[in-house]
Amino acid sequence: MDRICRDLGCTVEDLLRELALRKRIKPERYVTAAAGLPTIRDILAELEKPGRDPRERFEPFAFAEGVDSIEDLRVGMRLPGLVTNVTAFGAFVDVGVHQDGLVHISQLSDRFVSHPGDVVKVGQRMSVTVTGIDLARNRIALSMKSRPSV
Repeated sequence: MDRICRDLGCTVEDLLRELALRKRIKPERYVTAAAGLPTIRDILAELEKPGRDPRERFEPFAFAEGVDSIEDLRVGMRLPGLVTNVTAFGAFVDVGVHQDGLVHISQLSDRFVSHPGDVVKVGQRMSVTVTGIDLARNRIALSMKSRPSV
């Protein structure tokens, strides 16, 4: 962009504001090994619609308020969580207490699960129920079942 602005003797703001300046741009002059003609054309097309964000809508993730440590957990609590690891025996889920909880393979679904990776992926958002807390060993048991036994 800097090179285009230098060649035209203007600023990026000028390019965004003035159609006449954008029409003077010859895309083929700015092709490099890093940015081919299609990329340059895409960039110029985006200058036509400033302020538009082409990314998908992003919804920030939030842990449950007031649940900051393992001591705040209670059996039966339903919490939002993020999958941090998937293993052969289940999935580890961050519920915001600085200690991931385990959703055992038998607790991943109401139906039979042969491999946890078929049901969950790292980074996936989910809702889990606390089914057990072992403060002495710093362990949290979780369930994704619709009606977990607690």
